[in-house]
Amino acid sequence: MSTITTLEELFVEQLQDLYSAENQLIKALPAMAKAAHSPALKAAFQTHFTQTEEHAVRLEQIFENLGKDAIEKKCQAMEGLIKEGKEMISEKATAEIKDVGLIAAAQRVEHYEIAGYGCVRTYAKILGHTDAARALQTTLDEEAATDKKLTVIAEKLNLLPQEEAALKN
Repeated sequence: MSTITTLEELFVEQLQDLYSAENQLIKALPAMAKAAHSPALKAAFQTHFTQTEEHAVRLEQIFENLGKDAIEKKCQAMEGLIKEGKEMISEKATAEIKDVGLIAAAQRVEHYEIAGYGCVRTYAKILGHTDAARALQTTLDEEAATDKKLTVIAEKLNLLPQEEAALKN
């Protein structure tokens, strides 16, 4: 483990962590889309898969502009969040309950990414990396939009009739 002594070094290290997170997510999203029952949720996962690929490319461009190699620093947090998502995929649950469980797992991922991108965007601004800050803000906006979209999908799932039926049994 190296010693980080400057904001620039922290900035690069955090970009490497996010790069790892995005690449892990690229591998995980197809399974989440396959496990989803709701057509809207499947579509949301598929759309976010495409966006996530773009996020990784955006990070590669930032590394290139900084004169750095696009290398990953293993993101342990994303690894754990994906593991939780895989656990939800294998849960025995009704279609609707599984979908809201998948949404919860996906929103945990989004919230992690929102926090990470918010930090590196701020570091980029402080360090005067204007183009990087703009690109990171674009990704941050897309992550926030995905989070909101997942909330809307969850709110539209018809959960109450099942809950009422379960209470009657």
